[in-house]
Amino acid sequence: MSEQRPETAAERPPHGVVVVGAGMAGVQTAVALREQGYSGPVTLIGAEPHQPYDRPPLSKAVLLGKAEDSAFDIDFEALDITLRLGLDVTGLRAAAHELDTPYGPVPYDALVLATGAEPVGLPGTEGVPGVHLLRTLDDAARLRPVLERQRDVVVVGAGWIGAEFTTAARAAGCAVTVVEAADRPLAGSLPAEVAAPMAAWYAESGAELLTGVRVDRVEPGAVHLTDGRAVPAGAVVVGIGARPATGWLAGSGIALGPDGSVLADASLRTSLPDVHAVGDCASFPSARYGERLLVHHWDNALQGPRTVAAALADGRPRTYDPVPYFWSEQFDRFVQYAGHHAGADALVWRGDPAEPSWTVCWLRRGVLVALLAVSRPRDLAQGRRLVEAGARVDPERVADPSVPLKSATL
Repeated sequence: MSEQRPETAAERPPHGVVVVGAGMAGVQTAVALREQGYSGPVTLIGAEPHQPYDRPPLSKAVLLGKAEDSAFDIDFEALDITLRLGLDVTGLRAAAHELDTPYGPVPYDALVLATGAEPVGLPGTEGVPGVHLLRTLDDAARLRPVLERQRDVVVVGAGWIGAEFTTAARAAGCAVTVVEAADRPLAGSLPAEVAAPMAAWYAESGAELLTGVRVDRVEPGAVHLTDGRAVPAGAVVVGIGARPATGWLAGSGIALGPDGSVLADASLRTSLPDVHAVGDCASFPSARYGERLLVHHWDNALQGPRTVAAALADGRPRTYDPVPYFWSEQFDRFVQYAGHHAGADALVWRGDPAEPSWTVCWLRRGVLVALLAVSRPRDLAQGRRLVEAGARVDPERVADPSVPLKSATL
């Protein structure tokens, strides 16, 4: 009886592309691979048991009970994309080209990391009843009854997610108190002169905004602040930021930054061969802005996967250097931002921030590098194109809201 000859690498069936993370970035990577003509196996792994879904509606329609979920309208079977849901990936062994899971290894030929970000919890509140985060479909399901019962709610953090949840809670009839450690909303995102006027939006909605104060402790029915005040709380929602969900990569050989992000290169390749990273878990060097960017927004999770999929489909790396873009719906306003204002040397207002709609533009040496538009979508659309083009503009014409931004170029 002869011994069976072991398979050679050339004889083994292909494992194809494995994508870890079934949020927007992961789903778009899998779909874009098929759109780019990739015909090999594609496997999409998600830690949650739910059909892959979009996250922005969680703080809006899903939370308010206007939609049961926000599942992507994608026929994965027709695209020949294998879904492995409810599967935790616990490690990466690059030498073996394998992922570790509780159900055994998952081999890959090429790997895309799309694990997104995880919300930062409030220290000392782990396991405390009534304290909530808002990141997943299950989080929204747990919070929906809170709004239906019109409970008193304390929101910790006046950032983007805090503002959106406050908007939904006020629409549901809840009394809302927002606690912010900084002296203004969005202190980590926008300069004081831009963010400060937004504080009035909270009072306008009927919410109470407390700035310059921290949470000391949370007890059943109340949030105790460091200044001695106690705020009634039927529920507490924490929105103090998010960090890349990359803890499982420890010891894998994947280079991570101080912020926990995967340090991708200009083509979104990681420090390991055959491994890319997209979306909220990855930072990338921007030649456009001269620094490494970590962008936790929906558009980045949409655009990056197209770059990676094209490279995986034909083997030719593409450079990824987008103009960051995001939007937020809050307090009956549509807030949009495009660009990156760090390093700007001039700030130009278009309109009065006390009014319902206005825009602010950032310039660097006369070039429009970023803008924030509040309920002025035309400004955003035109300004975004100017930012992408690196256009020089006339500050006086930019400051005149009656002049279309596209007509303010030099």
